[in-house]
Amino acid sequence: MEIKAKDVKALRDKTGAGMMDCKKALVEAQGDFPKAERILKELGLAAAAKRAGRAAHQGRIFSRLTPERGVLLELSCETDFVAKNRDFVALGGRLTELALQKGRQAKPEDFDGQVKQAIGIIKENIELRRFKVVEAGPKDLLLDYIHGEEGRIGVLVKFSLSDAVLKANPRVKELTFDLTLHAAAFAPLYLSRDRVPASYLEEQEAIFSKQAENLGKPEKVLKGIVQGKLNKHLGEVCFLEQAFVKDQNLKVSKVLEALNKEVGGTVAISDYLYYKVGEEVA
Repeated sequence: MEIKAKDVKALRDKTGAGMMDCKKALVEAQGDFPKAERILKELGLAAAAKRAGRAAHQGRIFSRLTPERGVLLELSCETDFVAKNRDFVALGGRLTELALQKGRQAKPEDFDGQVKQAIGIIKENIELRRFKVVEAGPKDLLLDYIHGEEGRIGVLVKFSLSDAVLKANPRVKELTFDLTLHAAAFAPLYLSRDRVPASYLEEQEAIFSKQAENLGKPEKVLKGIVQGKLNKHLGEVCFLEQAFVKDQNLKVSKVLEALNKEVGGTVAISDYLYYKVGEEVA
């Protein structure tokens, strides 16, 4: 069957594998994109799991906070020129403010009128691609971060504290800010191992098993190799397991443990959001 160049490029953008390897995988999979991606992973030619690489479209991430509520929102458009347009940026600001006011009651249709009005002014297709509202209690601390002038990556992190007074602690302020930057830099897929879906674990184990088969080792040894690969992978995709951005010798969980001893209280990451323009949405 004919394999189109755009499909090869899309697979390369998604997996980071070479063009020829992507084409061979698509041929073997008879054009089935998910199957071709799986083949590349099993061959060790693509990351076992990663967030989507290059954006399928343009846009910007927006955030807005109050002490009780936070919003992260992705607004998409067709060109990077419009993503920088002040009317587009203003629209994103109005939509996040509206979401902040409505909270969890906010629905996509609540924003349709403003989006359509902006399309009429800007003359380009615009879509509210996704948004989420995170609620916070008196002992919760919300922090957000939008990376760069173009706003292509945004994060929102919710910290739960044993005492509200910890919000004013300089060390708590410093480290929670650093951890928010960490989330933007390392793009965790899950908060912790116990938040990873069983289906995801099964898929990764199957991929690592296929990779290990090519080593020609005894089955007992292969099980250890697969488990080692899985543990390493979870350390890369789980927020609390990741090496801290400011000290690669310490896991995020250990950094929090040290902070808790220092301040005589508890600071924990209870939730987070990571948005990147154009990434796949589950």
